[in-house]
Amino acid sequence: MRINCRASWLLAGAVLALSATGARAKPLSATCGPNNDYVIGVAQANFKEPYREHVDHELQRLVKNYPKFKLVIADGQADVNTQVSDVENFRTQQVDLLFISPFESAPLTPVVTSLYKSGTPVIELDRKTTNDQYTSFVGGDNRAIAEQAGRYAASQLPDGGEVAILEGLPSSSPAIERLDGFKAGIATNPKIKLVAVQPVDWMEDKAETVFSAMLQAHPGIRLVYTSNDLAAAGAYIAIKDANKLGQVKIIGTDGLPGPSGGVRSVADGQWAATFVYPTGAAEALDLAKRILIDCASSVPRQVTVPTQLIDQSNAKGLYGKEQF
Repeated sequence: MRINCRASWLLAGAVLALSATGARAKPLSATCGPNNDYVIGVAQANFKEPYREHVDHELQRLVKNYPKFKLVIADGQADVNTQVSDVENFRTQQVDLLFISPFESAPLTPVVTSLYKSGTPVIELDRKTTNDQYTSFVGGDNRAIAEQAGRYAASQLPDGGEVAILEGLPSSSPAIERLDGFKAGIATNPKIKLVAVQPVDWMEDKAETVFSAMLQAHPGIRLVYTSNDLAAAGAYIAIKDANKLGQVKIIGTDGLPGPSGGVRSVADGQWAATFVYPTGAAEALDLAKRILIDCASSVPRQVTVPTQLIDQSNAKGLYGKEQF
């Protein structure tokens, strides 16, 4: 059987052309390009928590490096219905991209999914929805950070002792991951006994009330881990009111700068340590640039920002710095 070489070459060329065409994926944004101006909607869980304020501050500070971007930040008011409405409003306004920190994972999933499927890129910050219908997630590894905190706690109590946990909002992904991670970390020291776990919904006043009751029920508690710095502040008040200063170690999570943040509390000797939970603002804005200005056809599904231990060895040197 004779083979027509010219026909074979033509066929091979056609296959290569089709392959090249298929390899050119569409940009993630249909309206991308370096000459346009863009509006990024930010659906923030609330404006009450210091960590949320810190995230907003970082976004507003860093967006100045992107003159083509305008941020519109909405306050979810720690209410799922309000935040759902915020996302729906952003869809009506046809924002070019959405940043969102879901107040609660499950209730925000349908509206985020709908927006994403309509063609709007979605970057989730710090907290996740319950499915994979978003463009990218940016944040720290909550479980790994909490496990590191647990191992630190285990090292602080080499002879063992009673430990308590003040959990965040149980319906949010960070609270679940931090609880599981810390339990895994302290398990490295079999002499430690976890005697109390209770959610405080990230709030200082609730943490104070809950930990006061824990100290009454378990007067032998030697260390408390809190899922955020605000809860750690509440725990400190409870310890002070119980006349147990110096007897109960506090480990926070967030590592917020500023006069009321966790870094100062460690520097002043009120807490043993806190672990930085990064805002991810720089990384999120970089992704937005790649999607909107550079017309990227793909970006990483997850960008993990590393933590940092703040304890007596470095707190004073870090206190007062804008970022570290």
